[in-house]
Amino acid sequence: MPVITEPHAFNEEELYVDLRPIFEHSLFLKCEGFNFAGSIKLKAATEMVESAERNGDLTSDSILVESSSGNLGVALSIIAASKGYQFLCVTDSRCNLTTRLMMEALGSQVHVVSDEEGNGGFLGARLAYVRDMCASDPRCIWLSQYTNPSNWMAHYRRTAPAIAHSFPQLDLLFVGAGTTGTLMGCARYFRNWHRPVQIIAVDSVGSVTFGGAPGRRMIPGLGMSVRPPLLDDSYVDDVVRVEEADTIRACHRLARRGFVFGGSTGTVVSGATDWLARHGTRGHTAVAIAPDLGERYLDTIYQANWVQDLYGEDVLDTDLPPDTDAATARTAPQDRSLDTQPSPRPHRFEA
Repeated sequence: MPVITEPHAFNEEELYVDLRPIFEHSLFLKCEGFNFAGSIKLKAATEMVESAERNGDLTSDSILVESSSGNLGVALSIIAASKGYQFLCVTDSRCNLTTRLMMEALGSQVHVVSDEEGNGGFLGARLAYVRDMCASDPRCIWLSQYTNPSNWMAHYRRTAPAIAHSFPQLDLLFVGAGTTGTLMGCARYFRNWHRPVQIIAVDSVGSVTFGGAPGRRMIPGLGMSVRPPLLDDSYVDDVVRVEEADTIRACHRLARRGFVFGGSTGTVVSGATDWLARHGTRGHTAVAIAPDLGERYLDTIYQANWVQDLYGEDVLDTDLPPDTDAATARTAPQDRSLDTQPSPRPHRFEA
C-alpha cells in the first residue's frame, strides 16, 4: 500500500475509463484527477518547484507567485503548504469559487483580476499583475508555467511513459491545449517512439492557440488568449476546436453514467469523439487525457441556472450527440515556429 509524507508524492497513473459504452467510439480516457490536487497540474507544479529548488532560485524566503485559472493554483498551494513556502495565486473571475476556497484553505493568498487587458484578455491582466508583484518585491519568484520547460518535461518524463506502458500499440492520442505543457511533453515523447502516434490537440473555440479570432470563454482550463510560448505545432498532427456548449453536453453525458469530470475533460472528450466520428478509425487504439475531475464545477457546468443563462435552455439535452458539423471545427497546424522561445529556468521580472 502507498505510504506518503508529502501530498505530491502520490498520483494514480494507471486508471482508464473505456468510453465505448457511453460514446460508441473506441476511446480510453486516462484519468489524471486522482491525487491530492485533483488534476494533472500536480505533475507540472512538482517539476517546476523542484527544478527551481535545484537551481537555487527558490529558497525558504521566497514568495511563489503564479498566474492560474485554477488547477495549477491548487497544485502549487498544496506543494507550498507541504514545503513551507508562501504562495500568491493570481486568477480571474472565471475561476470557480470552490477552487479559490481550496487555495485559501491551504494557506495561499488569491488575487482575482476582474478586468481584461486589451487583446490579452484576462490572461494579459493576470500576467501584468504578476510582473508588478515581482518588480516590487525581490522575494517573489514566478515559475511561469507558460514559458517554463519543466512544465512539458513533467509529462515527457511521467505522463507519456505511463500511457506507452499501458498501450504499447497506441495509434492516436488526444490532448487538451492550455499552456500546451501536457501536449508538448507527450508529443515530444511519442515522436521518437517505436511506432507512429498521431497527436491530436483539442482546443476551445475562442482560444487563439492555433490561430483564429479570440472569443468569449467562460470555462477555465483549456484555451489561451495569447499564443502559448511552449507550443511547437510541428509536433501536432491535427487540431479540434470545441464549443463550450459541447463541453457541457459531454460532461453531463458522462455524469449520467456516473463519471463526474471537469470542464477540461469534457472538452477533450467532446473533441476526441467528434474527431473519431469523422475519421472512422476502426481498429485503432485511441487514448484521451482527462486533466481534471468535476467537483469544482458543481456550481457552474453542473448547475442548471448557470448553464442555461449562458448557453440557452436546450444545451442540457445530453440524450442527443452534439451537432458536430455546426459546433466543432477542425484545422491543421500552419505555423511551424515558436513565437517565443521558452525561458530555460524560472526567472524574476524587472520593472
